[in-house]
Amino acid sequence: MKKAEVVLIPIPAMGHIVALVEIAKLLVQRDDRLYTTVLVMHPTVDPSTTTYNESLAASTLPDRMRVINLPRVESITSDTKPNNWLSSLVEGQKPRVKEYVSKIRTQSELSLDAPRLAGFIFDSFITGLKEVANEFGLPWYAFSASGAAFLGCLLHLQALHDEHGADLTEFKNSDVELNIPSLVNPFPAKLLPSVLLEKDSLTTVLEQPRALAEARVGPIVKHKRDGHDVGSEGSNNYRNIIEWLDDQPPSSVMFLCFGSGGSFRENQVKEIACALEKCGHRFLWSLRKSPPRGKWEYSPSDYANFQEILPKEFLNRTAKIGKVIGWAPQVDILAHPAIGMFASHCGWNSILESTRFGVPIVAWPLYAEQQFNAFQMVIELGLAVEIKMDCRKNSHGDNEINVSADGIMKAIKHVMEQGKRNKKEGKRDEQNK
Repeated sequence: MKKAEVVLIPIPAMGHIVALVEIAKLLVQRDDRLYTTVLVMHPTVDPSTTTYNESLAASTLPDRMRVINLPRVESITSDTKPNNWLSSLVEGQKPRVKEYVSKIRTQSELSLDAPRLAGFIFDSFITGLKEVANEFGLPWYAFSASGAAFLGCLLHLQALHDEHGADLTEFKNSDVELNIPSLVNPFPAKLLPSVLLEKDSLTTVLEQPRALAEARVGPIVKHKRDGHDVGSEGSNNYRNIIEWLDDQPPSSVMFLCFGSGGSFRENQVKEIACALEKCGHRFLWSLRKSPPRGKWEYSPSDYANFQEILPKEFLNRTAKIGKVIGWAPQVDILAHPAIGMFASHCGWNSILESTRFGVPIVAWPLYAEQQFNAFQMVIELGLAVEIKMDCRKNSHGDNEINVSADGIMKAIKHVMEQGKRNKKEGKRDEQNK
């Protein structure tokens, strides 16, 4: 086989970019005749994505791999409706992708030593770009960052919509339970992602299972740090977090982290703080600042001062047992032996990472397919405990349901106490051998 190049294009969101970058690395490591190029579209969904991209550009990527940032689509502004954002991005980036791919093909024609363009890997939510692949007469694959059960759910919903004429938007706030082939238990329709319950976005989302029926790769889990996480391994913040964890007993720390898009308003933050203080267990809390109300295009950011959101004197009262941080190096934290529990939004990447490192999950889904993932972990597999499964962010970015401190404390305390019991039983078993 001659040298070949694969172009990978993710959604410009943190979890999706990281996953496709990992695939690009695996491809070049598997065969020294393969080259990969990751095209990052702009604007991105969250500021952390920009930081991550800069870390890739400034670092030494594997040989035969490159990351290219495409120009921003200027027509996408704060006036663009959230449900139209992704389709507008794809249409706006098609000419840029074509231009870049044309350059790759021209280079391969001019030089016998240059790799030939072999195909594409698109994020499953942007398979509208397959027109580019078809225009160049090249094969393409769809990458899914979701689990197989959710893909089964999408295929079932597509069949209901296309073959039986079902209006999926009628499931919103209903008591209907769906018999989905990829699940054992009936699934409450009200837990479906919001994009499947809105007419403006439904058509776009239902393109995903059609694309995945043709060709699919993914998902993938990151196993170790490689220097490209947000925040440098040599940074003070990173060192402070790891050194603090090093001082904690094994399996003693509750880790709370809700993804690149996860944040809470002041009332909910205070309930979480109250639960942590009452619970009395050690904790590491990644607390992010919510974007302004109604500004969907903004993502959570770091607080300049946690005192502006936390209860008065909370940091002083919990100084001996807890640590509040901004952005978290999640993989490194979950891999640390001090972690005994993970309060998570149940993004599929987070579920894979926590499972990889054997950390039990307390489920608090917020948006996208996270409610489905939480249902799978809590009800289907019995691998997680629920804080609140039917939480959902509204159009202003606020949670529609606030969870009380007692509700939070009940779930996290149950997992931590169960961990202690399991540890004691394990010691007894070792002694009896």
